[in-house]
Amino acid sequence: MDLLTIGAFARACRLSPKALRLYDELELLRPARVDPDTGYRYYATAQLRQARLVAWLRRLGMPLAEIRTVCALGAEDAAREIRAYWARVEAETAVRRDLASVLVDHLTGESRKEPTIMLELRYSAHSDRGLVRPANQDAVYAGRRLLAVADGCGPAGAHASSAAVEALRFLDEGEELAAGSVLNLLEDAVRSADEAVQDLADGDGDVGTTLTALLWTGSTLALVHIGDSRAYLLRDGALFRITDDHSVVQSLIDEGRLTPEEAESHPQRAMLLKALGAPGPAAVPDVRLQEARAGDRYLLCSDGLTRVVPDERIGELLAAEDPVRTLVEEANAAGGPDNVSCVVADVVLPTHP
Repeated sequence: MDLLTIGAFARACRLSPKALRLYDELELLRPARVDPDTGYRYYATAQLRQARLVAWLRRLGMPLAEIRTVCALGAEDAAREIRAYWARVEAETAVRRDLASVLVDHLTGESRKEPTIMLELRYSAHSDRGLVRPANQDAVYAGRRLLAVADGCGPAGAHASSAAVEALRFLDEGEELAAGSVLNLLEDAVRSADEAVQDLADGDGDVGTTLTALLWTGSTLALVHIGDSRAYLLRDGALFRITDDHSVVQSLIDEGRLTPEEAESHPQRAMLLKALGAPGPAAVPDVRLQEARAGDRYLLCSDGLTRVVPDERIGELLAAEDPVRTLVEEANAAGGPDNVSCVVADVVLPTHP
């Protein structure tokens, strides 16, 4: 067996020695031999094919967890996974392209060649205690402009989630909002929400809440997200998760150290990396614009749904006639171990002239 030093192997496959050491640790690309005295790694020339595949997939931007899956498949199944991944990338890029056009038009004062079609939201919401928890610490809000879900934790968790949502409610009032200013408004509102939650903290600071909200401008949605409540988009029959969990297990999944299946039973699955009201410097939420089309259906939900109902099933139930009640009932049918809250909004053409 022909062996290459880690340096020679890195040059041949165009991966850095640092990356190779990480992939060894993650069991994605193990060396053929490790010197027992020096710990120096050696790779077989036959491993170059897999190493180059890993390098190409990293250049595509594919997360390590997905690369691990692709590398374990046969050629045809691997090709199918890569096609599916790239289709998602292209769809997300198209959304960002449209939003970039909106921002350019706003900043330059130019108008689009075609007039912007003003749309409306049709919404419903429900929050349920579940079958195990003694109280409901979730809070939901759905209005003509603002949609929000918060999941509180700690002794004052119910007050924390309510305070976070209440700090955003003023955004549901007044005149229509311009896309160019809505993100600044959201960031200011979230800072106020964080301060309101911190005011509830006891001496140990044992209180906090997630917050996931969408703010409607008439043609565009602005998203703010912190924690592990989630937002989904159902478009043309396909379900997209449009938020990333700020949790310990999600960071391990992203690094390829944990599979989604392993995450379900991980002892730290409820531990958050970000939350409103957490001690120390204020956590920075994810804030961005989200392009909207007539026919889109959005779901905001607490983790009482996503921990017991897989995404594939959520997509099926979200297409139902009364999705909010259907999703809550599904979570309770799966044991209802946590509070479960859902807000569903449809983007529709105006019903008035």
